[in-house]
Amino acid sequence: MSIINIVLVEPQIPQNTGNIARTCAVTGARLHLVKPMGFTVDDKKLKHAGLDYWHMLDITYYDSLEDFLEQHSNESENFYFFSTKSKKIYSDVAYPDNCYLFFGREDAGLPESLLLKNREKCVRMPMISEARSLNLSNSVAIGVYEV
Repeated sequence: MSIINIVLVEPQIPQNTGNIARTCAVTGARLHLVKPMGFTVDDKKLKHAGLDYWHMLDITYYDSLEDFLEQHSNESENFYFFSTKSKKIYSDVAYPDNCYLFFGREDAGLPESLLLKNREKCVRMPMISEARSLNLSNSVAIGVYEV
């Protein structure tokens, strides 16, 4: 399997992050959690959703998006930003090994400034126009399995 990095920027719902942690554990994807988060890592709901897989995770925490970007600045060519605002479809991209898939907060997505700076690396999942977005954990699972 390819090396995949999942970057959650300011996740707010512990159950989503727990489900994503489980997806990362069973696929070998690395999980990067960018603070501030809407819960603590000892949250019961987070642990319950991740269940017995928590010990299998390769997980790193960052104090801010700036902290993450600074620590991984030499890998930025492998960054892909999932957003409902992109024109490019996620399945039309050939993802390199050791890619980073970025996902934003459940209520706001990724910061607009980040998307504007990285337009050519933004991708979206097709949906009907009346829908706002997919659930975050579903979106991550689709992205991981596409790669």
